[in-house]
Amino acid sequence: MTGSDIPSSFRLAYVPGVTPTKWVRVWHERLPDTPLELVQATAADAPGLLADGGADAGLVRLPVDRDVLAAIPLYTETTVVVIPKDHVATAAEEVSLAELADEIVLHPLDDVLDWETLPGRPAVERPATTADAIELVAAGVGVLLVPQSLARLHHRKDLTYRPVPETPESRVALSWPQADEAPDLVEEFIGIVRGRTVNSTRGRATAPQRPTAKAKEKAKGKRAGTGGGQGGARHKPAAGRKSSSGGRAGGQSGKRGKPRGR
Repeated sequence: MTGSDIPSSFRLAYVPGVTPTKWVRVWHERLPDTPLELVQATAADAPGLLADGGADAGLVRLPVDRDVLAAIPLYTETTVVVIPKDHVATAAEEVSLAELADEIVLHPLDDVLDWETLPGRPAVERPATTADAIELVAAGVGVLLVPQSLARLHHRKDLTYRPVPETPESRVALSWPQADEAPDLVEEFIGIVRGRTVNSTRGRATAPQRPTAKAKEKAKGKRAGTGGGQGGARHKPAAGRKSSSGGRAGGQSGKRGKPRGR
């Protein structure tokens, strides 16, 4: 097997909370000869990994440096508060920021939410990771605000979560290194996440052909020929044949003679 016969691979980075399973499944169906390698990365490390060529594309959290990486936003996540199951806030479907004013709100070092001012009371020390913060919530030390996918990722039987409106939200995007044109395999994955069919043109619509002047004239002639007495060009009856008025065609096609005197 020569080097050109070896199928190229595609490396897809993804950050915690993002589940690429459905898109990976479609990839294997459409490109069975092109291996897809999943590369796990933290939200903070993923942009650098892409910029350095450690992956061909990645499912990352915005923002990213648009001078270095291209990005297509995919969806925005709901922000939730992770609380113990016996917390008083579990009685409501949603929790407002005002209701968290007296709570210790944990702020891990790997937090992915862009806070101007963190609600509630700060903890004595910031947990190193979201996983560490979850452990503290379970121990009754405080509460934690995270994107819903991270609450699901760190699910525990003794914890639950509730949506918190009017909070910063995390946006997930497909990103890859900036270039004049995305590589073919990146384009293939873009098509998959955007739901394009196998036979689509990768979003590059082909302009419909305009009829030429000759085709227009031909079509006009066809319409005129089928029009008959409906406004189309009339054809003269052949000589010697009866016209539709009952006279001879020949007498009607020439000049009329003077009327005979009585």
